[in-house]
Amino acid sequence: MDCSIYHVPTLYSALQENKNAVRSPVTVSVPGSKSITNRALLLATLAAGRSTLRGALFSDDSRHFLKCVQELGFETQVDEADARISVVGLGGEIPRKEASLYVGSAGTAARFLTAFLGVSKGTYHMDASAQMRRRPMAPLLASLQELGCQVDFREKDGYFPFTLRGSGFGKDIISIDIGHSSQFLSALLISSCLSQRDFSIQVQGSHGMSYIEMTCRMLEQFGVNISRPEPALFHIKGGQVCGALDYRIEPDVSAACYFYAMTPLLGIPVLVRHIHFDSLQGDVTFLKILEDLGCTIRDTSDGIVAIPPSSGGFRGIRADMSACSDQAITLAAIAPFADSPTTITGIGHIRLQECDRMKAIVTELGKMGIRCREEGDSITIWPGSPSPSLVETYDDHRMAMGFALTGLRSKGIVINNPGCCRKTFENYFSVLEQVIKELDFPGCKI
Repeated sequence: MDCSIYHVPTLYSALQENKNAVRSPVTVSVPGSKSITNRALLLATLAAGRSTLRGALFSDDSRHFLKCVQELGFETQVDEADARISVVGLGGEIPRKEASLYVGSAGTAARFLTAFLGVSKGTYHMDASAQMRRRPMAPLLASLQELGCQVDFREKDGYFPFTLRGSGFGKDIISIDIGHSSQFLSALLISSCLSQRDFSIQVQGSHGMSYIEMTCRMLEQFGVNISRPEPALFHIKGGQVCGALDYRIEPDVSAACYFYAMTPLLGIPVLVRHIHFDSLQGDVTFLKILEDLGCTIRDTSDGIVAIPPSSGGFRGIRADMSACSDQAITLAAIAPFADSPTTITGIGHIRLQECDRMKAIVTELGKMGIRCREEGDSITIWPGSPSPSLVETYDDHRMAMGFALTGLRSKGIVINNPGCCRKTFENYFSVLEQVIKELDFPGCKI
């Protein structure tokens, strides 16, 4: 395979010719959750004692986060083969009081580490990739400045690169606007356990609250209690310390959703191992959207299984994806094959992610001859037959993984720069090919 492009193998015709060939679910294993891995890394760093993270994700994002932790002087032991990371936390102390850190394109590392260092005493020079330099940081940095952190911008105000000179918590209450990213609030919530006094955060906006719930639940697992006296007010009692844990990280539901989307797309049952409805991850909501498409979803002891619609096709729907916006590309990629238009709402903020995802969706579907319309915080996609196309990925892993689905049903779909999947799921295309091999009937071959 040319590492610069990926020719997606088209399966639909072969599946139609062998409708009775796939009876038992195709089974898939996905790596650990990026969101949980990076939160657990910071919580282990804040904890008092040695924590062991099992089932950790190793990808560009998590490796950047881990390297930053190491460059701050924390003792770590890493076993990628066993997906295990051990971190010795110092109860909120940082071994090195000055360091230069590079977070790459990792939004969680960028926001979480910035908050941690911004309320710690020391001098920290922060930089990021060209992609991350374009993503917003101003609301978080403004909150840190309100707490007493000195922020020196080296180029453009509100963006990487900058230097932090923290001095602790100069106030007991601050506000944060999460209209652009829920990571701003998650970052402050995790770092707030360093406050020796009671501390409160007033929130503006309600975007990405499923990720906030994940953050709060993980803080509780590590022994830090967060109360919420009002919907937009979070309160953290002072003097709490994270406890060291032996912590099992869930498989990545975001990664699993690409395979679950094959159920309505190709008419095959899919089971992803160890994914369950009690997951910490908000993207499990995408499975409810698949039910709206006509699929049947069952939680089994081995994992959730998706069963295709009995009609053989699937419905176009109107879906508010504010709780699982990382899957907007996934639904958009299969929407042309629905029996009626699909409207995806609540996703205006994805314009400010790894790329302008709304523009990217409309552009790439348009190149395939698919009618679509971007309006406000929504996109509407009409049914059609996608034409052969080279899909630009804009160095965005979700564009590569999501639009590979389109190619499973339409000939001539080629993914440009498939290697951008290294950000969260570096062997995605290898796993995809294993799924195709598991189908194992004439015409479904790589």
